[in-house]
Amino acid sequence: MNSKKKALVITTIASSNNFILKKYAKISLKENINFIIVGDKKSPSKFSLKGANYFSLEKQRSLNFNLSKILPINHYSRKNLGYLIAMNKNPETIIETDDDNIPLKDFFSKKKIIKQKTYISKNAGWVNVYKFFTKKHIWPRGFALEELNHPLTKNLKLSKITSPIQQGLADKNPDVDAIYRLTSSLPIKFNSSKNISLGAGSICPFNSQNTTWLREAYPLMYLPSFCSFRMTDIWRSFIAQRIAWSCGWSILFHSSTVIQERNKHNLMKDFEDEISGYKNNLKLMNNLIKLKLKPGIKNIKYNMISCYRELIRINLIDKKELKLLNAWFLDLKSIKKN
Repeated sequence: MNSKKKALVITTIASSNNFILKKYAKISLKENINFIIVGDKKSPSKFSLKGANYFSLEKQRSLNFNLSKILPINHYSRKNLGYLIAMNKNPETIIETDDDNIPLKDFFSKKKIIKQKTYISKNAGWVNVYKFFTKKHIWPRGFALEELNHPLTKNLKLSKITSPIQQGLADKNPDVDAIYRLTSSLPIKFNSSKNISLGAGSICPFNSQNTTWLREAYPLMYLPSFCSFRMTDIWRSFIAQRIAWSCGWSILFHSSTVIQERNKHNLMKDFEDEISGYKNNLKLMNNLIKLKLKPGIKNIKYNMISCYRELIRINLIDKKELKLLNAWFLDLKSIKKN
């Protein structure tokens, strides 16, 4: 068993000369972190980077995971294999980011323990977490547009919380939707505010850009494949939040530990890919809230299947997703045996 307590997972089509990947590799080597890079069809055929473990498509297909044989190509969900590879070494923490996010000096040190005291919001409905870190009118990608003017909770209580899912913000070019990018200005620097956690009944999307997962929450890392690239991590976050409530967990948000130098995007293509979210994020979360989930960590599998069946029922995700989800759980079971 590997002694490395932390793993870092990135999926990329960039070359090994990418200066951000080099930076993560250098830090990982120094800090004894298992740095996993997941390639895809457009990734370079030759990739070598000291301090990183690169998995090409060919190498992914040779993995002894059920999911490696059936995951779609050219989709962000291939990152799921990176999670499984990381879990196979039994780290205490898995951190994920992207190849256009430059780590700040506290990128790894900011990752907090699972139990801590923080300001918490409960039963407040949709909470625009960005507002705790800036006075600028800005919202996270995936935030329900119908709730943009929802009043912000002012009376937060300092409480001891359990939070195995922790989202860091990104400065300069934060994770916002195409509507914001087409109509408003960037860059932005968030304030170094106190950590904020959202408990049961308080909702805000989180992404896969600067996210820390502790062991208890690893099953919830699963990224769906049968939805758009711009929604896979967002819809995952809604499912993870809903199930977190059933476990007595909160979702923690902390100040920026990366600066995003955003890769080139076609904003109108992003807008098109986000339409399913603009139209359905509120409905999706409302439906998840109504589900009767079973309490406790032992029921995460049952609850995840229930949530995905609900997304299939309301025609947001194809029923083929269940085959991938089943493979995910088979692989988790196999890893646990090891």
